[in-house]
Amino acid sequence: MNVPASADIHPTAVLDDDVTIGEGCKIGPYCVIGAGVVLGRDVVLKSHVAIEGDTHIGDGTSIWPFASIGAQPQDLKFDGERTALRIGARNTIRESVTMHPGTGGGGGVTQIGDDNLFMVNVHVAHDCQVGNGIVIANNVSLAGHVVVEDNVVIGGHSGVHQFCRIGRGAMVGVLSAVLSDVIPYGTVTGDAARLAGLNLVGLKRRGADKAHMNGLRAAFKSLFSEEGTLQDRTRSVKAAHPDNPLIGDVTDFILSDSDRAFCQPES
Repeated sequence: MNVPASADIHPTAVLDDDVTIGEGCKIGPYCVIGAGVVLGRDVVLKSHVAIEGDTHIGDGTSIWPFASIGAQPQDLKFDGERTALRIGARNTIRESVTMHPGTGGGGGVTQIGDDNLFMVNVHVAHDCQVGNGIVIANNVSLAGHVVVEDNVVIGGHSGVHQFCRIGRGAMVGVLSAVLSDVIPYGTVTGDAARLAGLNLVGLKRRGADKAHMNGLRAAFKSLFSEEGTLQDRTRSVKAAHPDNPLIGDVTDFILSDSDRAFCQPES
C-alpha cells in the first residue's frame, strides 16, 4: 500500500494492503478499509467507518462515524458476483449511513453523484442511481434500483419503493412512502405519497426562469386533468411547449420507460 506523505492515518485504523489512498486523506480512529477500496484526494473518514468491496470514493467526500459503505447487498439473489459502488466528489455522508454495491441482475453498479448530503441513518440499496446536489434527510431508505435525479430533497423517515424514479428538482415530504414515480419538480406528501403540486421554491432557489415556471404551472394542470390518458396529455403538452426546458424535463420523464406508475394528485 502506497500512502502519500500528505495523508493522515490514525494508528488504530486497519487498512488492507490493496487500498488506494489519495493525497490529503484523513482516516480517523478505528476505521476499517478492505481490499480494492479507492479513496480520492482529501477524503475524510471521521472514525469507526467501515468500507469494503470494489468501492471508489470521490475527492473531498467526508464520511462520519459508524457508516458502512460497500458491504454485501441485502438481496437474496446476490451470489457473490463482483459488483461495484461508485461515490462521487464532495459528498457528506453522516453517521450510520449504509450504501451497498450493485448486483449482477441490476446492472452491477450503485452510482452516487457529487455534492450530496446523506443525513443520519440513510440507506442506499443495491443498484440505485443517485444524481447530484441531493439532500436526503434522517432515516430515509432507498430500496433497490431506485433512481433519484439531480437536486431532489427527501424528507426524514421516508421510504422509496424499489424501481421508483424521483425526477429532478422534486421534493418528498416527511414520513412519505413513495410507491410510484415522482415527476420532475413535483412535491409529494402523505403516508402513501400523493402529488401535492410543484416544488416552485426549489426552482426559485436555483434561479429558474419565471416565464418557464409559469408555463410549468399551466402544464401541470393540463397533465393532471381528467381528459384522456396521461400519455396522450403528456404528448400534447410536450408538442405545445417545445421551448420550455422545465416542461421538457417533466414530459420526457413521463414518456420514458418505467416499471412503476406515477404519483397522482388527490382526486
